Amino acid sequence: MPLRWKIWLSVFGIVTGLFGVAGWMLQRHAVESATLSLEEEVTAGFQAYESVLKARQEMIGSAALLLSSLPNVRAAFGTGDPATIRDSATELGAYLSPSLKESAFLVVADPRGATIATLSGAPQLTRWPVEAAVVPSAPRQVSGYHVQEGRLFRLVLTPVFVDSVRGPAIISVLVAGYPVTDATAMSLKQSTGGSDFLFAGPSGRFASTLASVSPDDARIERHLLGLDGAPVGKLTIVRAFGAAGQRLASLRRDLLLIWAAALALSVLLGYIFANRIVRPISELDRAASELSKQHLSHRIPAAVADKKDEFGRLAVTFNQMAGSLEEAQRDLIRHERISTVGRLASSIVHDLRNPLAAIYSGAEMMVDSELPPAHNKRLAVNIYNASRRILEMLQELLDASKGKHGERESCNLLELVQTAVLSQETAAAHIQFAVEVPEELEANVERTRMERVFVNLIANAVEVMPNGGTVAIRGVRENGHMHITVADQGPGIAKEIRDQLFQPFTSFGKRNGLGLGLALSRETILDHGGEIWATQAAPKGAVFHVKLPVG
Repeated sequence: MPLRWKIWLSVFGIVTGLFGVAGWMLQRHAVESATLSLEEEVTAGFQAYESVLKARQEMIGSAALLLSSLPNVRAAFGTGDPATIRDSATELGAYLSPSLKESAFLVVADPRGATIATLSGAPQLTRWPVEAAVVPSAPRQVSGYHVQEGRLFRLVLTPVFVDSVRGPAIISVLVAGYPVTDATAMSLKQSTGGSDFLFAGPSGRFASTLASVSPDDARIERHLLGLDGAPVGKLTIVRAFGAAGQRLASLRRDLLLIWAAALALSVLLGYIFANRIVRPISELDRAASELSKQHLSHRIPAAVADKKDEFGRLAVTFNQMAGSLEEAQRDLIRHERISTVGRLASSIVHDLRNPLAAIYSGAEMMVDSELPPAHNKRLAVNIYNASRRILEMLQELLDASKGKHGERESCNLLELVQTAVLSQETAAAHIQFAVEVPEELEANVERTRMERVFVNLIANAVEVMPNGGTVAIRGVRENGHMHITVADQGPGIAKEIRDQLFQPFTSFGKRNGLGLGLALSRETILDHGGEIWATQAAPKGAVFHVKLPVG
């Protein structure tokens, strides 16, 4: 992946991640705050409900106690006559407050729960659960919820009793209360600040201000205790999450917009930072690539090099390095040209030395001595051959300078070896030559260059045996190739030059050697698709091996 994309993705990921984490934390804090607020509101609603319930119960209970303590009420109730009690109901109603008459009912029931008279309201029931209050041993006012005929009531039972020889005697029970309906629940909602109420029992709901309850809503659940203290249902006070949810949804939308803006900002920042960082690096990379292609004149643009930061200093250093390399290359080319001229001159001297030596020695013998005609003719032939080789070498040198190569021809290998041996016989009278090359071996080669290969190998063998010896040249045909060996009886190959034997200018122990003969011979053999190597002879000496394809 390109560095530009890596930097862009890094900036994008960091900015997006920071905004994402910040948004998540903000949303979590908002949810926790909303939830806590709802829980506090529900708790406050429950406390308000208890206050309202207590106030209603005290109002109803106080009215019932007041009525039960009036002498005329007790006298009327003591008759036990329903007609008398009903007749006095109108008078008793004057003792009740208008709010009590509007919100509750008040009924006189006998000790068995049957309705005797209605003082206020519409009770909607004919029998009442007075058992909880009809306890002769301890008559008391009792309050609680009561379920009857699928409806829920809040009742306060106040016994009216008279003293007798056996103790207090119940003569009737004042039943005060109100039905718990949807209107009751709505009234509670309005008086408690907006909390919703749900009154429910095992068989279903009695009253509610909610169509349904969401799992996300905050709630408090309490048992509805009956007149005997046992649960008859459950009250659920709910604070709907709807308004808070809308606020949170609005917050999420705002966070989404902020996150989208953060994405756009991260894209912009990533692009700016990537260009600011990658552009100088790209220029450095391109400059390094140009230098690797030997384009040493390439320089990093001034827009990067003029910056006063690390990239600018690096660009200046790089340009200085490129300038130094360019100058060093010019110096190297200049020295290489001079060295090439020297190596070329050395090669020419090396190649011309042997034929010139043959001409010199032959001419010297002809001038200084009176030789027989046959001997003179032999020297003249050697001089002629040496002169011809010089002319061929000069022509080959001229062709090489023009990029030309000599033409190959089918040559007899024995003739090539004999010509090389003949070139050395005049200067090597102390050396014996043993030639064992089959006459039928033919090679398709450049004659002049291949002659020089064998001349170099034989001349090297002669030079390492100043006290005389034998140079053995043998040739065989094997596996579609010609294998020629030139063995001497000299000291062998010095270990100092064994690994660089065929490298230019490798020489050891020679007074006039330039170290080019074997390098040039190897180049000629390789050009002809052959191989050349050297081994140590036993018990002494060296053996040079030449392998050429059969022509």
